[in-house]
Amino acid sequence: MKFSVIIPAHNSSGFIRKALESIRSQYYTDYELIVVCDACTDNTAEVAQYYDARVYEVDFHRDGLARNVGIDNAKGDWLLFMDDDDWWIHEFVLDLLAGAIGKHQEDVFRFSFIWKGRGYYSPGDYFAVWNKCWRREFVGDTRFSDVLNWSDVDFHKAMMAKEPRIFDWDMPMYYYNFMREGSISWRNLNS
Repeated sequence: MKFSVIIPAHNSSGFIRKALESIRSQYYTDYELIVVCDACTDNTAEVAQYYDARVYEVDFHRDGLARNVGIDNAKGDWLLFMDDDDWWIHEFVLDLLAGAIGKHQEDVFRFSFIWKGRGYYSPGDYFAVWNKCWRREFVGDTRFSDVLNWSDVDFHKAMMAKEPRIFDWDMPMYYYNFMREGSISWRNLNS
């Protein structure tokens, strides 16, 4: 089974390496890495290519629309999303997911995460897309909206409305670097 890891990025050459290193360090290697550079004016694309990512350059100024490019070009059976300033906590995230997928027939695998400055969050019905592994076939033609900062919520609601079979994994695997100065979310809330 193959995973597609999709990262929307905007001028992230100074910090995306941590995200990419957390993917490169995975023991399980049947994955593809897709980085969608959205209106980048720095060398984010070159950094991503160094990590063997397939890079798509777009000019949307919308992380959701950038994620759609990743979905449309993904070749994996399973989709994982990561923000350009977040990372996986362990080197065995894909190993654990591959093992669970082999034993269960769910459409979505949710896992716990660490939220910067707020601590541990259980896998529950949190709106984020990055603490989940999505069966590509189940995603189908569902896509992210162009609503800035809330495309995660719209996509998540649309996916949950399809009544997926869900497996919850109460183990933190993702670090959410909430409100990193300079991020799209930070700029919108502070402008």
